Amino acid sequence: MVKIAQIGVGYWGPNLLRNLMANQRCEVTAAVDISAERRHYVQRLYPAIRITGNVNEALDDAETDAVVISTPVATHFDLAMKALDAGKHVLVEKPMAKSVADVEEIGRLAHKNHRIAMVGHTFLFNAAVRYVKKLIDAGELGDLRYIYSQRLNLGRIRSDVDALWNLAPHDISIIQYWLGNPTPLSVSRRGVDIIQNGIDDVVFMNILYPNKIMANIHVSWLDPNKVRSITVVGSKKMVVYDDMADNKIAIYDKGIDRKAVLGENMDYDNQHFPVFNYRSGDVLMPRVDFQEPLKVEIDHFLDCIEHGVECITGVEHAKKVVEILVANVIY
Repeated sequence: MVKIAQIGVGYWGPNLLRNLMANQRCEVTAAVDISAERRHYVQRLYPAIRITGNVNEALDDAETDAVVISTPVATHFDLAMKALDAGKHVLVEKPMAKSVADVEEIGRLAHKNHRIAMVGHTFLFNAAVRYVKKLIDAGELGDLRYIYSQRLNLGRIRSDVDALWNLAPHDISIIQYWLGNPTPLSVSRRGVDIIQNGIDDVVFMNILYPNKIMANIHVSWLDPNKVRSITVVGSKKMVVYDDMADNKIAIYDKGIDRKAVLGENMDYDNQHFPVFNYRSGDVLMPRVDFQEPLKVEIDHFLDCIEHGVECITGVEHAKKVVEILVANVIY
């Protein structure tokens, strides 16, 4: 069994810890948190786990193979480097670090020590997201034209990161995954800080990819509705992935095609006024078998450690997401 210590059991940490405890391929050796209240919380739920407020106590344990880090973003780099330096594999909550240079440094140390460095972009382990990926790769949607996402809610407002860094890594990672992790041609954003100075509460980001594929991401924690949806428009079909709906995927057989009209050259290339055909066919809502994405994510982490499986949310994927977050043009 892979022996794992978890650092951080705050807002998201209990979900990770619950899945680690339920997974029979690993054993939780310790849970670490600087908050006495959070330590008591974990102790009540899992009295058999060793609880500590000292990170070094967990990292110095020679029996621990891997560390899961679920702490504020600003601490990710230092904790990941300490864990890797101690010879541990690491799974770091999103984003992996706050700069491209820090992600690259994590990657170098992981490579040097022959350890896995993985980021917790959980939506890439969501069955609905993977279903859309298969549609795109199989050419079912035709040529991709544009993608737009909305990740909105009223709260939870944070002070350590803005709405972009808190919410957009999900959508950026999904879009990068669907497109094969390309390098964008350009990135721009506009955000507004309303509640706290210097911390944007609402952000619109636009990404231009090769082949004229455009992605627009809208994130906000000041919206009246909870929305978690991404629309993909292709030349053949269009898909809406709605994480809040019972049927999470809707495939629309819709599109606009240039219509062939017989002319002098038996084609329509030289028409003065082009004619278009509007298609509006069936809407398919496929059944997607659901597994909790965190369970799938942890199984993948264990597969990478035990069987050398290529990590789909490894350093290269993590770096592209951070590049998009930090390299944008603010206008």
